[in-house]
Amino acid sequence: MNKIILSIYFIALILASGNAYTQKNPFIRHMYTADPSARVWADGRLYVYASHDIAPPRGCDLMDQYHVFSTDDMINWVDHGEILRSSQVPWGRPEGGFMWAPDCAYKDGVYYFYFPHPSGTEWNKTWKVGIATSKKPASDFKVQGYIDLGEDNFAMIDPCVFTDDDGQVYFYYGGGGRCKGAKMKDNMIELDGKLQEMTGLDDFHEATWVHKYNGTYYLSYSDNNPGANRKKYATSNSPLGPWKYQGVYMDPTDCDTNHGSIVEYKGQWYAFYHDSSLSGKGNLRSICVDKLYYNTDGTIKKVIPTKEGWK
Repeated sequence: MNKIILSIYFIALILASGNAYTQKNPFIRHMYTADPSARVWADGRLYVYASHDIAPPRGCDLMDQYHVFSTDDMINWVDHGEILRSSQVPWGRPEGGFMWAPDCAYKDGVYYFYFPHPSGTEWNKTWKVGIATSKKPASDFKVQGYIDLGEDNFAMIDPCVFTDDDGQVYFYYGGGGRCKGAKMKDNMIELDGKLQEMTGLDDFHEATWVHKYNGTYYLSYSDNNPGANRKKYATSNSPLGPWKYQGVYMDPTDCDTNHGSIVEYKGQWYAFYHDSSLSGKGNLRSICVDKLYYNTDGTIKKVIPTKEGWK
């Protein structure tokens, strides 16, 4: 009897030890995903808006069919399914594809989904940032148009929308070495003033993300490191800079690109990113997440990607 009780005790310990870990990375394994934009909404769930690499791989032109995933415990994830594809964009590129890194914001009962997409066959010269809206965080999105970004039609990709503590919303985008930002009007579809260059960044490439911690604004992004992106960041006392470069918070993964987001959920900060560990191919990526910590001076401790989860 004592041996049976002891065996049950050790089995319980093993199970408890296993449950001490959140999940294995990548945390979405049934499809290829990239560019995770993580948001926490009023329903208490964390949502990830991700782009989708389509197999068999050909290149970034095949990216299409945005999906949304959510969790309330960082262990179990729900795939809410597809929310938008290129064929549903009235002004979009006739050949489709090129549905790159998105973001989502919420204001006054409406979810605003921002996505980059070309309007013409000559995709690299016709980028726009589209807007789709819904009353739900993960379904029923309808395209409403796109943001008027003026004539400065450089790499209009990787939109990021940041809502400050006072409710003021800011819009950022950029690629090809340039990053810009501006206030948004209350309607969430128009800019309130001219776009401004985000100055003070070191070797900016793409993947802008803005968050706030202890009253300081953080702008994180991917750099031009030869062979594979590093994740860098800069800080400011203003959401539009000027920015002070602070360093690398994540070294390259096994993928030549990286695109991420930083968010707080239930008192813990997390860094979302992607790698190519499931496929071994740089254009078939998978989204991952690890805990993120700050030093006492507000700088970010380097995030070390894990495979087996964390305690």
